[in-house]
Amino acid sequence: MASKEAMPLSLPELFPDQDYRFHLTLRKGDLAGFFRQPDPVVLAERQRWFGEDPGRYVVGEADAEPLVAEAEALATGWVGGAATPAGDVTRRLARLGGRLEPDLVLMAREADGVFRLRAGAVCFPSAWVPAEKHGLTLDEIHGVVPGLNPALAPAIGQFLQRLRPGAPYERANWGLAATPELNLHPALGRPRLSAGLGPAQLWVRIEDQILAALPVTGGILFGIRVRVVELAQLLAEPALRAGLHRALVTMPSELAAYKGLVSVRDELIRMSRG
Repeated sequence: MASKEAMPLSLPELFPDQDYRFHLTLRKGDLAGFFRQPDPVVLAERQRWFGEDPGRYVVGEADAEPLVAEAEALATGWVGGAATPAGDVTRRLARLGGRLEPDLVLMAREADGVFRLRAGAVCFPSAWVPAEKHGLTLDEIHGVVPGLNPALAPAIGQFLQRLRPGAPYERANWGLAATPELNLHPALGRPRLSAGLGPAQLWVRIEDQILAALPVTGGILFGIRVRVVELAQLLAEPALRAGLHRALVTMPSELAAYKGLVSVRDELIRMSRG
């Protein structure tokens, strides 16, 4: 299994010398390895967030119980411990989220064959609100990202339909943040990208993701593990600096605005220029 620092894509793979584009780069994954061996410091933080305000980080209703039960059984195999007894779905999801280092989203296959988000335990969102995604399809979730659905929606839909139990896939994407904090829920008012920030005040935020078909319910498990890298680390390596520079220069303006880069884009381009 690849190390947490490199999975599923290394920094050179995330920042190639190519124009920016949406891509569905998928690699065969290791579901147990993705969730196994949680960092105790990160786990303690997760348990604190879920304990303080589970309603902010947990989505799910009674009809999601089969999905939650299947995820609980899998988690017991990954990290040990006993599954939560039957009971309130949101309480069970909060406990499940506190046992795992990655965030967890569960999607159900509806009667029409479309997958919808029906449950999740997400305490490290990248500036989005988990409750607002409840009941949405992936096309609807991705609809806020300029250009993503036209570029990838058909490929994503075909991939989900063909995904089979025992054959998970991993991918990754990146953004920039003005804080190394893992939890960027909008309600917390974390620092945002703004003009005048230097390399020591900026971080590359990478989401390593895994998608796996669930054999019992027929749903999909979507895991998200966040890693944060100092921007200065990328700027110190010529190949990474060049890849970041080219991505920033060629990124569509609408997408740069969505990612919150407008106020810092010109300065970042200057910083990353060879």
